[in-house]
Amino acid sequence: MSFLDQLNPQQREAVEATEGPVLILAGAGSGKTRVITYRIAYLIEHMGVMPESILAMTFTNKAAAEMGERVEKLVGGLSIAKPVISTFHSFCVRVLRRDIEAMQIPSATPGQPPIGHTKKFVIYDESDQQSVVKSVMKRLGLDDKQLTPRTVLSRISWAKNHMLDPQELYLQSADPKTEKIAHLFEEYRKELRKANALDFDDLLLEATRLLKTAAPVREYYNRRFQYLLIDEYQDTNRPQYELMRMLAGERHNVCAVGDEDQSIYSWRGADIRNILEFEKDFPEAKIIRLEQNYRSTQNILQAASSVVANNLRRKGKNLWTSRQGGTKIGYYEAPDGENEALFAADHIAKYFRGAAQHGETPRAAVLYRTNSQSRLFEEAMRRYGLKYKVVGGFSFYERAEIKDMISYLKVIQNPEDSISLLRVINTPTRGIGKGTIDTVERLALETGLSLWGAIGEAIRRQLLPQRALAALKGFQQLILDAQAILSGTFADQLEESPEESAARGLPPTQVAEAPQTLQAAADDSLPDDAAAFDANEFENFAFDFGAARSEIVPDVEAGRLHDSRRDAGATVDASPAADAGRDASAPFATNPSTADLLKFLIDRMGYIKLLEEEDTPEAFSRIENLRELVNAAMDSRDRGESLDQFLDNAALISDADDYDERAQITLMSLHAAKGLEFPLVFLSGLEEGLFPHSRTMLQPDDVEEERRLCYVGMTRAMDQLILTRAVYRRRYGTDLPEASVPSRFLEEVPIQLIEELGGRRGATRVGTGTPARPAGRSPAAYDADTHYSYEDEDQSASWRRSGAPASPQKPAAPAKPYNSIENIAEFFSSRGKKFTVPKTPVEEPTGKRGFRPGQKVRHPKYGEGTVYQREGEGADAKITVQFPRFGLKKLVEKYAQLERA
Repeated sequence: MSFLDQLNPQQREAVEATEGPVLILAGAGSGKTRVITYRIAYLIEHMGVMPESILAMTFTNKAAAEMGERVEKLVGGLSIAKPVISTFHSFCVRVLRRDIEAMQIPSATPGQPPIGHTKKFVIYDESDQQSVVKSVMKRLGLDDKQLTPRTVLSRISWAKNHMLDPQELYLQSADPKTEKIAHLFEEYRKELRKANALDFDDLLLEATRLLKTAAPVREYYNRRFQYLLIDEYQDTNRPQYELMRMLAGERHNVCAVGDEDQSIYSWRGADIRNILEFEKDFPEAKIIRLEQNYRSTQNILQAASSVVANNLRRKGKNLWTSRQGGTKIGYYEAPDGENEALFAADHIAKYFRGAAQHGETPRAAVLYRTNSQSRLFEEAMRRYGLKYKVVGGFSFYERAEIKDMISYLKVIQNPEDSISLLRVINTPTRGIGKGTIDTVERLALETGLSLWGAIGEAIRRQLLPQRALAALKGFQQLILDAQAILSGTFADQLEESPEESAARGLPPTQVAEAPQTLQAAADDSLPDDAAAFDANEFENFAFDFGAARSEIVPDVEAGRLHDSRRDAGATVDASPAADAGRDASAPFATNPSTADLLKFLIDRMGYIKLLEEEDTPEAFSRIENLRELVNAAMDSRDRGESLDQFLDNAALISDADDYDERAQITLMSLHAAKGLEFPLVFLSGLEEGLFPHSRTMLQPDDVEEERRLCYVGMTRAMDQLILTRAVYRRRYGTDLPEASVPSRFLEEVPIQLIEELGGRRGATRVGTGTPARPAGRSPAAYDADTHYSYEDEDQSASWRRSGAPASPQKPAAPAKPYNSIENIAEFFSSRGKKFTVPKTPVEEPTGKRGFRPGQKVRHPKYGEGTVYQREGEGADAKITVQFPRFGLKKLVEKYAQLERA
């Protein structure tokens, strides 16, 4: 049976339409990945197209890897060559590594190298970019409080995504702030060119500029790639669109797959017009709609379609599914954010118990509009003893010790990278203080040299005190030795006599002093893209950073790091004689790898030894991270990758690649959830100002994008979808929670599809547009059907029917109240960040005691209320109070500071 027989009629039509431009409008869950992979297989098997002449581009590493695996299963035995399946950014990196020097301009000064980037360029992540902007602002005397580096970078990125240069941005400016940003943009660009560095936007821009300006390069790729497939076309920005036009050539064999109803990335430059106006760009284009959904039930699909139908900018589709009926859409209106989170945790715990009884493997997701919402859900999951995974949290490659080692590798690869050099010049501390660094920076400005060149000049001219010069020489020698290892000449240097070394102008090799402190600052997250190439040009590969092989564990002994099983040849003798001579010629004699470099750096700097001496859980966690980095480098070595490829892959890792399909509970933002599916989905925070977000209220197009985001979230659900909101939510900078207004998206869901959870009377009805009553609720409004003791000392949560006794079972959970300092410290600790709990004196409890149900009380924070329930007596008594503005609050009586009203 042909694999084409596995497709529905519309899918088959999309696969067989191989010639000319084709736009495939693929609705949520309609099998677009299958169509793309089967189309590639059809081109190879039925049309006789050479695999290497097919280029497919998508946005995430996971998507590229999945496509590659599926194509391999379909046509794996037909050819050794493989189609190129890559992300946009990684494709551009490979193109630039090969041909970027074609854009160089000859220098006007005789004997000087050409002007422009070289193939050894480095990629700056967001923290590197901020460092550049901060240094430029400092040099220009601008206050980074009034105009923050993050704001500047955001505007620069916007300009690049719209293909504007600094001059064009300046001419379009309508206020002094934008004029300043245009000047900063120009200086920022100069600094990157000086450091031979590109940021993530530059990867797309420079690749597009290369194809536009270098005709031989463009013609090479037009001959190379005869068929072009683009996934998630609705998310492409202007440079990606221009790149596609350049690669399409004269054949126009372009297949764009996308869904205008899932265009949710305008904030990073995505232009929905690319998909809406595809027929204008290619008048001969064929439009095919994939409208059969294979993921969700009919109720979920109908609810999501009803919401997105309120948008005007769409082509329109009529999605349908064979999964008729299904569970109704759940709706829960919580009194506040804590209750909302506990309701989700309670429901998920019940769902898991039911799945276990039926022998099923449960999976659930909690989706939210902003990452800041995750904390309450994390705390709720911990209280229920539920294991969860947060996507978009603190990335492995953002940890301070990992960024330190990556920065060392960048400096070894490209010493002109001043940002990375400044990060590591005194990390770990080696006696190079601020005064020394200021002198070197001033020398670099005066001479036009890079920082690396200025270090050499300062040493040659003896411009610093001897102690500072000795420290600089030690750092310089460390980098030179590492470069020698990389080039394979390190063993020869070790055999040189001191006289020969002196003749070459090099100081004797030294072991750096044991460091005293580590840089603990954490940097920002990486952008949403990842690499998918191996060492051979344009062949497929799925990079895996962080998943170490379980049977291989590197050993850390005596402050040294090596892997005795995977790299026996790199074992370093720990004897005193070996330490004195540091005879490392054996492991570095031939074919040194990135892993060898890392081991050399860690040993030479005494990084592990320092962390062991700290003897704290955080220090040992850092040691584990360093071991994991070496493991990643060893995996890279096994794939035959060079140092620059390893650094490219590390730079292009994204949050989307952090998703673990094996995780049973996933907490993630709506943007990160795109492309995923879960049997149970909670869509939380459906309140005006939160979702849709307050920043989008003034622009109809922005509100439409928020509605598309809601549609994306709803269509992640396979079997059950639950919508939640909080009546009161604490906002940043406010002392008391504020009343919220139900999201307009709730009103757009047909009421016949909704099932209200929690038995609330007088609550907002979904789909009616009836506003919520912000105050004046009586205890009966809560009906006692749902009760979460989110301020209870033991944080227990229970689900009780009216008149039924409380369940004796309590989930195992830490006894820490919400928003307590200990809880917040635990939250940051779980993200790998430091948070010191301040020592505060414990005050004696104040306030009256002995309150009974029905009595009126006054609370210093919540105001007047009515005692609803009392549990226990004496010091452990707890009372539940109904506050008109804040709902039910369960309080430990002796700490509640209540007075009679």
